[in-house]
Amino acid sequence: MIPRTPLFDADSGGEEAVWRALVETLPDEAALFAGVELFSRGTEAEIDLLVAWPGRGIAVLEVKGGRIRRRDGEWLQGNTSGRVINPVRQANRTRHLLIDLLKTRDVAMAASRIVTMVAFPHTYLQGEWRGSLDLHPSMLLTRSELEGGTAAEQVERALWEAGGGRSPIDEQGRDDLIDIVDHAFPSHVEQVALAAEHTDHADRLTAEQARMLDVLAHQQRMRIVGGAGTGKTYLALQQARRRVDAGERVALLCYSRGLGRYLERMTAGWRRPPAYVGLFHDLPKRWGAEPGADDDPDYWERRLPLRLGELAETRPQEELFDSVVVDEAQDFGELWWPSLLKCLRDPERGGLFAFMDDAQRVFPRNGQVPIELAPFTLSGNLRSTRQIAQLFGSLAGSTTDPRGLNGPPVRLVEASVDEAIEVADEVVESLLDEGWEPGHVALLTTQRRHPAQVHDIEAVGHAAYWDNFFSGEDVFYGHVLGFKGLERPVVVLVVNGFKQPERAREMLYTGLSRARSLLVVVGPRELVETVGGDGVRHRLRSAETMTTGGGAA
Repeated sequence: MIPRTPLFDADSGGEEAVWRALVETLPDEAALFAGVELFSRGTEAEIDLLVAWPGRGIAVLEVKGGRIRRRDGEWLQGNTSGRVINPVRQANRTRHLLIDLLKTRDVAMAASRIVTMVAFPHTYLQGEWRGSLDLHPSMLLTRSELEGGTAAEQVERALWEAGGGRSPIDEQGRDDLIDIVDHAFPSHVEQVALAAEHTDHADRLTAEQARMLDVLAHQQRMRIVGGAGTGKTYLALQQARRRVDAGERVALLCYSRGLGRYLERMTAGWRRPPAYVGLFHDLPKRWGAEPGADDDPDYWERRLPLRLGELAETRPQEELFDSVVVDEAQDFGELWWPSLLKCLRDPERGGLFAFMDDAQRVFPRNGQVPIELAPFTLSGNLRSTRQIAQLFGSLAGSTTDPRGLNGPPVRLVEASVDEAIEVADEVVESLLDEGWEPGHVALLTTQRRHPAQVHDIEAVGHAAYWDNFFSGEDVFYGHVLGFKGLERPVVVLVVNGFKQPERAREMLYTGLSRARSLLVVVGPRELVETVGGDGVRHRLRSAETMTTGGGAA
């Protein structure tokens, strides 16, 4: 079964029904594929299901769920008048594309027995169809075969009766086909183009989601909870903008430097920007708080937050805020919230809007947002490909609906904790050789920072370091802790240990979720699976295991 647990579209369930029927009835030596994406000679198509059966042949299945009828020589799908479809033409198109691909890889296999089949998993074979079909009857798989447990028999019948006298494949041919299809995802150049398409798709979904703010327009306090990639930061920006446009004085805050710089850049071009945009800790310093040492945790966790509340009580009303919007609110400590409420002109009824993901509590804080209303939950991952979303979603405590496009498999490069950074550098070079632009790639570590990150911050400072990231011109070297709320098309996640083992699961979740189109995990597989648990272990079965230099192991 390739993949072992396919991701089927949330439609009629037709493909999944045929998949299950074939899993139950095909012999062990057969190979069953789902969602095979083909790219050949500039043409793109997807085979719903593909069977490679040694001693029999190869069957290409086009699946059409729901009610199927025949009328005046045409196929109709759906109720009432129905939608005209041509499943035979679709199946033949993908079959010919598969043959074209095989000709470029294995000429002998391209001449083997390859047949087209059409599956109607929710429709019984109607008597009036007989004699009016535009395909051999054996090439039709219906509800009758699924219920009767004869799905594999029908595939075998089609291969014998419609195989055109060609030779079947053997076990070596099956293995060769597995290898060819496994690497039939588009060339690296095409992957880059598809990454751009995926970004546009994600942006469109994210913008559409902002409509929920229309429904919540009269809420003065709300907590928006969602997993990574559900569009929380975009909604936080939109909420701040709507409140500003309504004439309010607004503060838009977060904890992480990178996200704070992103919020500053995004709001700089607004006709009316918020009154304050940036880090929680910079607000009291702007109001005159005494500076503290970077290595003094008591200053940052307790004294400075408390000082914010003291300063807010002495500020004139015109310097306080009507609403406060907090992104990545799970990062805030317990002492921070009372002081933040004092920054509101009306601490009891002023606007407080928190956007958060409890699965990303990577800091040792357990502050609770002071909002008693039940949270509004975002369930759809909009930003990552389905393969990436399924992997990190298996770490979350709640179900995430992957709504991104299909993408290449996650890559896994085995390396020890001590060697992971060095191996990851080779992976980055390999990605650049594939055609990815340097600005597409981010390398993130889970413990010891990459030497390039240390050097860049020391050389130019934090502000310029993050501006270099947003310029999108170079490979970015960072740490998972500082990259929350941010993303790049390609992320090389270096699992080089965890400083706080009790936070390892949250760190891994955050790191895995930063990639939009391609994720490469570098580190000890055993450590990744131990931290991730059964969900990650299960998903990594379909990962592409790589050696350094980019080759498949």
